[in-house]
Amino acid sequence: MKYAIISDIHSNLEALTKALTIIDEKNVDEIICLGDIVGYGANPNECVDIVRSRSAAVVLGNHDAAALDTAQAHDFNAIARKAVFWTAEQLTAESKSYLLSLPMVERKEQILFVHSSPDSPEAWDYVIDNDDADSALDHFKEKICFIGHTHVPGIFSHHGRAKLITPDEQFLINVGSVGQPRDGNPKLAFGIFDSSAWEYELIRSQYDIQKAADKIYAAKLPEELGNRLMYGM
Repeated sequence: MKYAIISDIHSNLEALTKALTIIDEKNVDEIICLGDIVGYGANPNECVDIVRSRSAAVVLGNHDAAALDTAQAHDFNAIARKAVFWTAEQLTAESKSYLLSLPMVERKEQILFVHSSPDSPEAWDYVIDNDDADSALDHFKEKICFIGHTHVPGIFSHHGRAKLITPDEQFLINVGSVGQPRDGNPKLAFGIFDSSAWEYELIRSQYDIQKAADKIYAAKLPEELGNRLMYGM
C-alpha cells in the first residue's frame, strides 16, 4: 500500500491543491491527513471539503479543535488566536460537523497516525528533539508513527535522528506541513510511505505562495501569517 501523508494544511488552498497534483502523479493508494486542516490561512471551508473528499482517514488537529471551541486557543499566541476566531466565524455548519467527527488517532497495518504525539494525543505535545522523540517512541506499539504539529519534517528512532527507515526498527516520522512550513524552507512538505517496499520519501515543492499570502491580506487576517509563508517560518 502506498500512502500519502499530509498534515498542517492550515487553510492554504494553493499549497493543498499543489500537493494533491503531486500525489495524483505518484500513484498513491490512500491519502491520510494528520489534522490542522484549518487555521492561519484564508480558505478553511474549501480545504475541509477537499480533505474530506480525498482522504481515506483524517485525525483531529489542535487548530481544528480550537476553531470548534475557541476556548481551546487560550495558550495560542495573539496572532494564532486571531486566526482561530476568524476561522470559527467562517466555518460552515457542514465543515464544523465534519471536524467534530474526527478521531484523535487512526491505525492502518503497522502504522499509527496522530497529529501531535502518541503520548496523550489530546495534550497536543510537541516532538521537537531527540528526547521528545525517545519518550514518544515508548508510547506506541506499531512499527511507525506519523505525526505533524511542529511543521518541521524529520525521522526519529531510539538511536536519534535518522535519514532512512528499516523494517527492523521503530520510527517516529514528522511529515512537515503542507500549508505553513517552519524549517526555513517555504516549499510545501508531505510524506509518501510505501508499506510494501518499506520506503519513505519526503516531498517538497514550490506552490503559489504569493496568491496564498494575498488571500490572507485580503481577508484582514494578521499580515504576519502571509509574510511568514515567504520564508518558511
